[in-house]
Amino acid sequence: MNAHTPYTPSGRISARRLRDMVSAIAKLNASLVVGALLLMAISLAALLATVFYPDDPLAMVSQPFLRPGEEQGFWLGTDMLGRDLAAQLFYGARVSLLIGFVAALFSVVIGVILGALAGYYGGHIDTLISRVCEFFQALPSFIFTLILVAVLQPTVWTIVFAIGITSWPSLARLVRAEVFKLRHGELVQASINLGGSDFRIIAMHLLPNMLPPIFITGSLMVAHAILTESSLAFLGLGDQNIASWGGMIGAGRSVLRTDWYISVVPGLGIVTVVLALNLLSDGLSQLMSPRARR
Repeated sequence: MNAHTPYTPSGRISARRLRDMVSAIAKLNASLVVGALLLMAISLAALLATVFYPDDPLAMVSQPFLRPGEEQGFWLGTDMLGRDLAAQLFYGARVSLLIGFVAALFSVVIGVILGALAGYYGGHIDTLISRVCEFFQALPSFIFTLILVAVLQPTVWTIVFAIGITSWPSLARLVRAEVFKLRHGELVQASINLGGSDFRIIAMHLLPNMLPPIFITGSLMVAHAILTESSLAFLGLGDQNIASWGGMIGAGRSVLRTDWYISVVPGLGIVTVVLALNLLSDGLSQLMSPRARR
């Protein structure tokens, strides 16, 4: 052991290291911290749904229209069928986060691949991909998604597919523009002259420089996917075999004036998760911006 290195007992964190950790966290912007904490809390609630509510959330467990806190054990009340709203809220978080993240990932993969190909090769490939983007953007994305779900039958995975396949064009255009700009840089041109493969150049030199806008856009796409799924479920095109926030709002709209809490409870869940994702996106934008870092 170096004589100048202070001894720290195994398994303990020194006071200096703890101060450094706190200082590093304090340097992060408020939007990123608040958004991350909210998203972590919602994710934790979704993961612990089976722990708190091991039974079927769609089971009729009490009398209908119990108001929040009216009966012990049903702290958010029950709906018109006597189903526990708290259980549906926790399980609905699972559905929203699953569909949001998987659909966004699907869109990001398609958008990055097509955008990179269009920007790198240009010519006929660029023209073809641009025409496909224009076709998808010419149609209202929600209407297109609704038609796909109605044709394919509403399940979690058909909803993921429908949202993912209609949400990629904006990211593809962003990636195309960035790749086209970086394509003529000195580093990329040197790699081409040295005989580097196209795949290696795109993967090693182009995509890493586009990660900040991809992450920022991806977080917004998660929020968009969650809102789209909730809208589909509200219209009756959600998976009827699972509890979802949009389905809860749709079920409570007929009694909105008298038993408003049935729709308001899941509505607050949607607002919270979308707010968290928007704060996270804003925080990432500030953190990854060179001007903000300076």
